[in-house]
Amino acid sequence: MAANLGKGLSKDIRSISHTILWMFIFIIQIDAFSLQNCTVKGALNDTHQLNVLCYKMGFFKVPSPIPSKARYLVISYNFISKINVGDFEDLWNLRNLNLSNNHISWIQQGTSDHFPNLSDLNLSHNKLERVSADLLRGLTKLQVLRLDWNVIEYIDQHAFNTLSSLKVLNISKNKFGQIDRIKPVFASPHMEELYIGSNSFDVFNSYDLSRSPLALKIMDLSNNTFTTFQITDNIFPVLDHLDLSQCGQNKPMLWNITDKTVLNSVRTLYLSGVKFPVESIDALLQNLTWTSLHKLRMSDNKKVKVRLLLQAACSSQLNVLRLKRNNILALTEHMFKTCFNLTELDLSDNKISHISAPVFSGLTQLKTLHLQLNDLTQVSHGFEMLPTLEFLDLSRNRIKKLSCSDFANLTQLTHLYLYSNKISKLESCLFKDLKNLQILKMGTNKLLEIGNAFECGPNSLKELQLTYNSLSVLTNGTFKSLPNLKTLIISDNPIFAIEANTFTGLKNLVYLSLSSNRLKEKAIEDPAVFSGMPKLRQLELFSNDISYKDDTLKTPPFVYLKSLKILTIHSQRKGIGKIPSNLLQGLTSLEMFYGGNVNLDHLHPDTFNSTPKLFFLDLSKNTFLVEQSISAEVFRPIPRLTKLILSRTQLHSLNFLLNANLSRLSVLKAPANTLDVINDTLIQSLPRLKYLDLENNTFTCDCSNAFFIDWAMNNNYTQVIYLSKYACSYPPSLRGKSLTDLNTESCNVNVDFICFVCSSVVVIFTLLVSFIYHFLHWQVVYAYYLFLAFLYDSKKKQTQQQLRFQYDAFISYNAQDEPWVVEELVPNLEDKQGWRLCLHHRDFEPGRPILDNIMDGIYSSRKTICVITHNYLRSNWCSKEIQTANFRLFDEQKDVLILVFLEDIPTQQLSPYHQMRKLVKKKTYLKWPKPGEDTKVFWQKLRLALETKEDLDENALLSGQEE
Repeated sequence: MAANLGKGLSKDIRSISHTILWMFIFIIQIDAFSLQNCTVKGALNDTHQLNVLCYKMGFFKVPSPIPSKARYLVISYNFISKINVGDFEDLWNLRNLNLSNNHISWIQQGTSDHFPNLSDLNLSHNKLERVSADLLRGLTKLQVLRLDWNVIEYIDQHAFNTLSSLKVLNISKNKFGQIDRIKPVFASPHMEELYIGSNSFDVFNSYDLSRSPLALKIMDLSNNTFTTFQITDNIFPVLDHLDLSQCGQNKPMLWNITDKTVLNSVRTLYLSGVKFPVESIDALLQNLTWTSLHKLRMSDNKKVKVRLLLQAACSSQLNVLRLKRNNILALTEHMFKTCFNLTELDLSDNKISHISAPVFSGLTQLKTLHLQLNDLTQVSHGFEMLPTLEFLDLSRNRIKKLSCSDFANLTQLTHLYLYSNKISKLESCLFKDLKNLQILKMGTNKLLEIGNAFECGPNSLKELQLTYNSLSVLTNGTFKSLPNLKTLIISDNPIFAIEANTFTGLKNLVYLSLSSNRLKEKAIEDPAVFSGMPKLRQLELFSNDISYKDDTLKTPPFVYLKSLKILTIHSQRKGIGKIPSNLLQGLTSLEMFYGGNVNLDHLHPDTFNSTPKLFFLDLSKNTFLVEQSISAEVFRPIPRLTKLILSRTQLHSLNFLLNANLSRLSVLKAPANTLDVINDTLIQSLPRLKYLDLENNTFTCDCSNAFFIDWAMNNNYTQVIYLSKYACSYPPSLRGKSLTDLNTESCNVNVDFICFVCSSVVVIFTLLVSFIYHFLHWQVVYAYYLFLAFLYDSKKKQTQQQLRFQYDAFISYNAQDEPWVVEELVPNLEDKQGWRLCLHHRDFEPGRPILDNIMDGIYSSRKTICVITHNYLRSNWCSKEIQTANFRLFDEQKDVLILVFLEDIPTQQLSPYHQMRKLVKKKTYLKWPKPGEDTKVFWQKLRLALETKEDLDENALLSGQEE
């Protein structure tokens, strides 16, 4: 009995708590910012590494409160339009603030006072129109300021007066229009880098900026519409980098530098895309001192005569020359003879179709040569005069064939790029002279086989890329002559077979990619396929056709890969089906396993028995529908697991983690599943959890999630990523609401108090019953018999009352429905069936109040028939009639009310008429047949409804539907 009482009490308590919950839910709207709204890296008390990342969160205002010790704060890519002075607390430790990519058009005065130690401020990609004196006030330690991509037209005269430490300023992509409008920025005495490109400047005059020397080392003026570039005074004595790229596009730019020594310090000059008039080109080439120039970009300028340019620019100091997109058709024999100190030459994206050896005969110091995006069809000894060349890019040409002498004498070459050509075959002698080659890229060609291409080396090769070719089979010993190779990428080929010992000899290989091929499980079933690679750390097999049907393999494929740490088999095209229990046998060093998107529906408990060091596991985009798809036994062999990804796996619960012994798990990502409840037992089973991502799940918004909500918002150890985006899915009335808006206070039931109240009630009730039985025994017996007498007397009165009814039925209807009453109802009930009806147009007493007539008519009739139509529902008098009839129904507890619907009225249309909707839900009712249907059944049922027989089964007689 005590147990049953406890169960009943427990149900009552739950019922009470749920009732209270629905009364208070969403009364309190939580608008406060918590750490869970953003990603926080570092401990809250760490003043050196506390980074708060709030980008792409959909914020319309600055989130608050921000941790006071934050050092790095990013609130970019949101929708913030205004910054108020109260949006920031005092962030004394803040060094880097990024507010870029918002809609900020106004910043309140005094905002900068909250971060006096700021060194880097990014306000780019906003809608600021001017830089006021108060915007940057007090930022004495600011070193980097970005205001690019705004709509700034003016800068207040004293705006930069306090920026004594400013070194880098970017105000490009604004709307200044005139160069003198940026003059206030030079109030910062130590500014070294200035970026003012794309500001529609028409004229550059040095005297508009300053009359005294500046400390600028880098100045970017690119993408302006200069018609005149004039420097009269040497205000740039230490300028090292000058960028005038893409200037003078609308009109030719007049170059006017009166003193040849003005730009003596410039070592890097960008003049790509500058539209020069002929006289300016001559002035540029003849009057400018080039002796200090180290790097020159003269791309995108087809009018400049390359020969004259090289004669003027190629001094003993020039090391880097870029001539991209200059429509160069041919290279003449001695054009580079004055550029004998060049170390880097870029001739890419021209129309060069042929190269002969004498072209580069004078470039004895050249180390880097770019010839990509040209029309070369062959190499033909073109580089034999470049013994110092280390980097050669021949990609994106039309080379079809390579000969054994093409790269002769390039003994210092370390990088060779031949991708995106039309090479179909590699001779075994091709790389024989490349003794120091380390990186070879031959992707996107037409290779059908590798054959013995590497039979003669290069022995020093460390990286080989063969992607996007037509390789179908890898044969035994193909790479045996590449002992120093560390990276081998053979992805995106139609490879379907790999012979045993193919990779033998690759004793230093660390990374092997065989992804996006046509490999099936048979291609790798022989363990010898992956033999000969003792140091392999990463193997990629994703996007192939590997699948398994058996739970156990006869010969596991990876038994020789003892050093493998990363294995990726995700995204198999037809789905892997299942992972055999011994597939990973031999991988004793495996640390990371990617097994997502392989149509996996369960995991064998022994899957990871051979991988005790596994700390990263990705099983996303699989279909773990059944609760037993993953068991706790799966994780017990991998106690070091620290990161688990289960996104989009259709999981209903995470209970399999309860007994998995994952005491080191710090990152758990399970977004886009069907998780509804996260209980305290699950959280307590993961003591080291630091990051939890459960976005886009189907959460239940009731007390079952109260613990999770409180824990997620209040704990300072685990970050629940994007908590503010978690939405309710149940109950339906709360669908779409934020989970954090749930008022969890109503879920905190005081069990001790309820037990006290219940025990007190039981004690009082026991005492009361004992007292009544002992002292009022006979009085209770007397009251019982008196109650029986009252029932008997009431029954007699009701029998007598039936004899006093004047009518059989009172007809309640709207005047607009009177034709149906007169032509259909009255003839059938009075004339044919003999019932006596009370009709207001016929039987109401003239001169009496209408309400009195209604009362007398209803109480003088045995029953009331309500003729329901849309007109009836809108009538005030009809409403009063049905209210009176309903009261009588409640008082007498008899079936005295009959509802007849002449029209089809959906239940939702009855919602505004609460009384009628309530009656329809509780009582059966009659419907008038549709035109053409027989009415005999209707009149028969109405007659039966009018009869007074007490034991008449109303549900068996009436054809109405109960809502």
